[in-house]
Amino acid sequence: MKTPLVNLLAAMAFAAVALAAEDKPITVQAMPPSVMKTVPHAGDTAVDPALKEISVTFSKDMKTERMWAICQISNETFPEKGAGDIHYLADKRTCVFPVKLQPGKTYVLWFNRGKFNSFRDTDNNPAVPYLLVFQTKK
Repeated sequence: MKTPLVNLLAAMAFAAVALAAEDKPITVQAMPPSVMKTVPHAGDTAVDPALKEISVTFSKDMKTERMWAICQISNETFPEKGAGDIHYLADKRTCVFPVKLQPGKTYVLWFNRGKFNSFRDTDNNPAVPYLLVFQTKK
């Protein structure tokens, strides 16, 4: 299984090659947004099962009108939907996913994956796919 860092580097290299092929300058604005932070953190093995929201913060302002792609690899590893709706915070960079977590369970979520790439910045660049894996305390 590829690590998130390998996925990030591969996606950034692909984006750079694609932009160079189009003779566009490589700038922060032209490059895709990337995940800067998640709550919980990737790899955390002691997440409180009482946590009510998973959040992801991107490096750029994002399209916020129902623009997200939180993808699962299986029903068993995807969190149950919690109270409330998926939404962005006022910073336009943080998306919040209400959840109900179970103790002693491993969860796996992708933010953008394959054709599901609705996390996009305000210039319509899809975010680099990001894998979040964490485990709750028993």
